Parts: sequence; C-alpha cells; structure tokens
Amino acid sequence: MSVAAVGRPALDVSTALLPPRRSRGAAFAQRYSRNRAAVLGGVIVLAMIVAAVLADVVSPYPPDQQLADQALQPPSLRHLLGTDQIGRDQLARIIFGARASIGVGVVSMVIAAAIGIPGGLVAGYYGRRIDTIVMRVMDGLLAFPALLLAIFIVAVLGPSILNAILAVAIVNIPSFARLTRAQTLSIREKEFVEATRALGARDGRIMATAVFPNCLSALVVQFTLGIGLGILVEAGLSFLGLGVRPPTPAWGSMLSTGRQLISLAPWLSTFPGLAIFLAVLGFNLVGDGLREALDPRLREVLR
Repeated sequence: MSVAAVGRPALDVSTALLPPRRSRGAAFAQRYSRNRAAVLGGVIVLAMIVAAVLADVVSPYPPDQQLADQALQPPSLRHLLGTDQIGRDQLARIIFGARASIGVGVVSMVIAAAIGIPGGLVAGYYGRRIDTIVMRVMDGLLAFPALLLAIFIVAVLGPSILNAILAVAIVNIPSFARLTRAQTLSIREKEFVEATRALGARDGRIMATAVFPNCLSALVVQFTLGIGLGILVEAGLSFLGLGVRPPTPAWGSMLSTGRQLISLAPWLSTFPGLAIFLAVLGFNLVGDGLREALDPRLREVLR
C-alpha cells in the first residue's frame, strides 16, 4: 500500500454514484417551470405587478391629464390604446388602474385569510359545537352570490375603495375557513400531532406549529386563486359605481364609461376588459401551477 493511501477514508461507491440532493426550493422551482401555462401566468402577473408599482415611471402620461384636442383618438403611435372622451390616455389609465384592481385583490385576500384561517383551524380542531357555530356562519355567507353580497355590503357602508376591500374580504372568508377546516380534520389525527400533544403542548401551540404548517400549501393556492376572484368582484363594484371613485382610474369604472360609447369608440371598453381578463387568467394559471408543484402526486393524476 502506498503512503498516500494511508489514512484516506474508503470511498463509498453507492454514495458517489447518487446524484446530489436538491433543496426543496429547487425541486419546487423545477416542477413549477415544467408547467408552461403556469410560467405564462407568472409572467403576466409579474408584468402587471411591476407596471402597477412603477406606474409613475412606465406610464406614458399622467392618468388624469386631459388633452381636449385629442379626445376619442383611436389607438396610434402617440396613444397606443387610444384616448377617452376627455382626451385622457387609455394606456396610462389602465396602468394606474392596475394599482386599484390588483391592490384590492391582494389586500382583501390578506384580510380574508387573517379571519378565515383561524376560524377554520378552531372549527376543525375542536369540532362539535364550535365547528357547528363557525361553519353555519360560513354557510350563511355562502348562501349569497359573491357579487350580490359585495354590492349589499358596499351599499350599506357607502362606496369607497376601503369598503370595496372589506366587501371582497368578507366574500372570501368562507373559502379560507372551509378549506382550513377540511385540512385540519385530516391532520389533527396524524401521529405527529398526537406526539406533540403527548409532550404537553397546548392546543394553541399544536394548531400553530403542527397543524397550520401542513395546511399552508393548499392555502397558498387558495390565496392566489382568490386574488383573481377579488379582481373580478372589484371590477363589478367599480362598474356599478360602488367601488373605486373617479377620477381614480379603475378597470371596472373604465368599462362602465366605455360601454356608453362602444359603437363610437370600442377601444374604451375593449382594453380595460382585456386587462381584467389577463389579470384573472394570470392568477388562475399561477394558482394551478402552484397546486401541481406543491403536490407532485397531483401531476401524476392529471397525466
């Protein structure tokens, strides 16, 4: 035996032949990137979020700038999406309108999740009377169509962007509560939950550290899909004059204005409607992609 070989650890051939283990994040990214529709949705969502955040930079004109001599101009190189009846650039208003529409969708989902998730956890974990009370309240909210319930709430509280956020949040609370409850019912009897309970952990700690983390993947998907629904509900409220108040641009109010001139200037309703369509489509595609990437077994079922 040579001197160089002395003290050198033996090479484990089986270990050397195995590919290096990837992190969970890398594995998730690879699964997500295989879904071309999900990648397309991510590009759409990212582009809209960037445009909304950097609206002051990327917008070609201020959203409220009126060019009276250029009213109702069709799409051109100067105004890519045309102008409205008082000479405001449509592209600028759509870009700034993304702030209201996407902002209402995101903030309302945060509020809905903050209320619905704890309610679903408590109902699913304790069951019995608490479960009955919580879920009957959620069933009562679900008895009304989402848009009609939102219209009723805004009609009572008054039209404003804050009330629109609250209305969209209330509409989506049952979705988070029911999903969390269903996940909790299947998780609370697992061995690791019983082990945590046997170690003397209190119910609140068990729900926060053992149950909730295992519900998170499904809730992330619901959150993403809910943003699309929130954008639709906000657009409906603004279309009826119950959401974002003029002169603040919003896609729904732009649609409402455009329908009055649809025969004379069809671009006034076409492009805001297209923005709503792309935003909802993008978030739905991202949600579907997250669902498959977070649950690899689902990919095998869908093949």
